[in-house]
Amino acid sequence: MKSTRTRIGLLALAIPALLVIGCKSDAKKAEETAPMEPEALPVVEVVTKSMEFFAPDTLASGWQTFVYKNQSTEPHFILLDKYPEGKNLKDAEREVFPPFDNGMAYIMQGENEQAMEAFGEIPEWYSGVTQTGGTGLVSEGETAISTVNLEPGYYVMECYVKMPDGRFHASMGMAKELIVTAEDSGLSAPDPTFGLAISSAEGITFSGIPSPGKNVFSVHMGDQTVHEHFMGHDVNLVKIEGDADLEALNAWMNWAAPDGLMSSTLPKGFTFLGGVNDAPAGTTQYFEAVLTPGRYAFIAEVPNAAEKGMLQPFEVVVE
Repeated sequence: MKSTRTRIGLLALAIPALLVIGCKSDAKKAEETAPMEPEALPVVEVVTKSMEFFAPDTLASGWQTFVYKNQSTEPHFILLDKYPEGKNLKDAEREVFPPFDNGMAYIMQGENEQAMEAFGEIPEWYSGVTQTGGTGLVSEGETAISTVNLEPGYYVMECYVKMPDGRFHASMGMAKELIVTAEDSGLSAPDPTFGLAISSAEGITFSGIPSPGKNVFSVHMGDQTVHEHFMGHDVNLVKIEGDADLEALNAWMNWAAPDGLMSSTLPKGFTFLGGVNDAPAGTTQYFEAVLTPGRYAFIAEVPNAAEKGMLQPFEVVVE
């Protein structure tokens, strides 16, 4: 028979081992029963540092969320153009960009008739390009988040904000090809917290006021039409500081005006926070923004947005 001292010694050795086993078992049970953190959904990161898009070359089709970081010193946006079969960015650089730049040069000289002649040189195939969405305008230092649904095909990512001399950013390097493959992303549209609609008949419409904090906006294109500046309508979110002049902003949103949509002539007191770009009738896009109390507006990048009901100011207040 073992001595009492021996039995006590064996018991002393066994207790820590039992405690360790018990702790591991409890930890495993806790791990199994603890709620799992949701995985972050994949996004498409796009960065601008000067006059370029740093972005992937290919994407899966279906829903994709673009996170656009404007780290430059000028406002930009992303417009996703789906090109007709057989045409690509090199064709646009050779046949489309020059007529637009030449026409704009004539407009800035006050020679509108010559400008229309220059725009008349835009090739017929360009009418087969479909604007499929993107981000709204994004001020320098800001980040925009937009979700769009893309079909397979060949796209060009572009920005046509203007330089002080009238040249479009696309001609300065802000045009990048993007291949959307037949593989489906498997992603879904986000759940919106606030809904908007835009149409040529009713302008921008919505009910209520967005809340402070993070908002996920849905934007339904009730229709789409070609306005006087040869483009369709979109929705941009802008924050308004102090006594910033909304009439000046309304005028600036027309790229076809001599100093419209020009980085150097943006009226003071406005910060663009993204939105959604031109997209076909009947489609819905989404964008996110974190709002603090203050004055804002939804505005379309079209001539005479206010007259068309496409400039809608609102105020976010603490609830």
